[in-house]
Amino acid sequence: MNSKKTLLAGLISASVALPAAVMAENTLRMAYDADPVSLDIHEQLSGGILQLSHMTFDPLVRWTDDLQFEPRLASEWEQVDDTHMRMTLREDVTFHSGNAFTAEDVVWTVERLKQSPDFKAIFTPITSVTAIDDHTVEFETEKPYPLLLNLATYIFPLDSEFYSGTDSDGDAKDEIVKNGNSFASSNLSGTGPFTVTERQQGVRMEFARNTDYWDQDSPGNVDRIVMTPISESATRVAALLSGDVDFIAPVPPNDLERVREDEDAKLVTMSGTRIILFHMNQDRVDAFKDPRVRQAFTYAINQDAIADRLMKGFATPAAQFSPEGYAGHVEDLERRYDLEKANQLMAEAGFEDGFEISMMAPNNRYVNDARIAQAVATMLARINVDVDLRTLPKAQYWGEFDDRSADMMMIGWHADTEDSANFHEYLTACQDADSGAGQYNAGSYCNPELDALVAEANLEVDLEKRAEMLQQVEQTLYDEAAFVPLHWQDLAWASAQNVNIEPILNVMNFPYLGDLVIDTE
Repeated sequence: MNSKKTLLAGLISASVALPAAVMAENTLRMAYDADPVSLDIHEQLSGGILQLSHMTFDPLVRWTDDLQFEPRLASEWEQVDDTHMRMTLREDVTFHSGNAFTAEDVVWTVERLKQSPDFKAIFTPITSVTAIDDHTVEFETEKPYPLLLNLATYIFPLDSEFYSGTDSDGDAKDEIVKNGNSFASSNLSGTGPFTVTERQQGVRMEFARNTDYWDQDSPGNVDRIVMTPISESATRVAALLSGDVDFIAPVPPNDLERVREDEDAKLVTMSGTRIILFHMNQDRVDAFKDPRVRQAFTYAINQDAIADRLMKGFATPAAQFSPEGYAGHVEDLERRYDLEKANQLMAEAGFEDGFEISMMAPNNRYVNDARIAQAVATMLARINVDVDLRTLPKAQYWGEFDDRSADMMMIGWHADTEDSANFHEYLTACQDADSGAGQYNAGSYCNPELDALVAEANLEVDLEKRAEMLQQVEQTLYDEAAFVPLHWQDLAWASAQNVNIEPILNVMNFPYLGDLVIDTE
């Protein structure tokens, strides 16, 4: 063995030390920058939760690497008429608990999704789901809805019998508790390729192959997964290059070449569609109610410098939500870095001497998130804005984000439906707790006319007209400086040479680990 493969003393401590019997199996030792915040896949709409969903549950359909729809628990579907779609479900599926999967589980799951604070906004178009028989469901929408199959990729049927009733404390097992303790947040029964066998939040998660998994055609040969959260990027890369782990994500821009040149490692990169941005909270800072101040902030931020110097070119500077290729993308929207213009706008708004704000960002959720936040704070100082910056681990950050605990807060967003409308629905729509609109709008921006336009676009089956509507939304958000866009974050994963990660990766960043093949020869 190459000398550089010697174990790094104390690197990951006992969290990757496995018994010999376990090592005899095909064990994947993986390190993410953070572990899932909960086992309840309806508690938070986030990349980490969706990655967990694909490991332990199955969706009705899922995306292929070329963004087509692949049957999963739904084996086929038919558009009965403009407002009804019927799906046929697989008959050979059981949950981890041993309970049989039926149409009633789909109905129960969608009803729960429509109650989830995080998910209900995107499920508003579905008016009802009916079990026609044990293995047939019918979706109904109030009006023609062109994105129903897109939504189906987010329906991971839950074990309705397992999650029904009450726990030992008398609390409902299906209760959704944001950032708290519940039966569903610590117990899981899915249909997916792996079961959860151990979980120490922030330390370690273990998964075992589901021996009764329905997809016998899957090429996957991983028997066990040990997931270790390593927030420090350099430590995560060192763990891979030393042989302590077999698969890591993300690979930080500073280490791309180092990994690429290592003969025992492989690197896979993709252009990303996740927008990284800052909200400016108008409820907390009166100055943010003035569009000139918001515009000044966008003029003060040099997105190109962040992408070039901090991200080492591994990001695409952004001036809008929608990346190129999305329906709402406006080709001629330009980034606005102009320090002189920023100071001029601050003076026009009566804030030539600036003001003080608080800022929060995670330090282990997005690539270089803490460093980016520091750079933004430094740039804002040039327009006399004094920033009190605080960065937190992801597990603590999201509770603070939900409470809107700072004047400016960072968030990254990948469109859940691979569609432009989703950005606005969650990030800039007028906040509505009943519908779930604006669930992650930490800026309190509100333009009812845009909300109505997006709602209209979501019913438009003429794709050219729909694109024009969504482009109008992007243009208005740009003109009103509804948020501070930074960049679309590119994606990078790395593994040992014998771990065949390429076929299971995708631009959504939901690796299909059930299909992962480890070369054992």
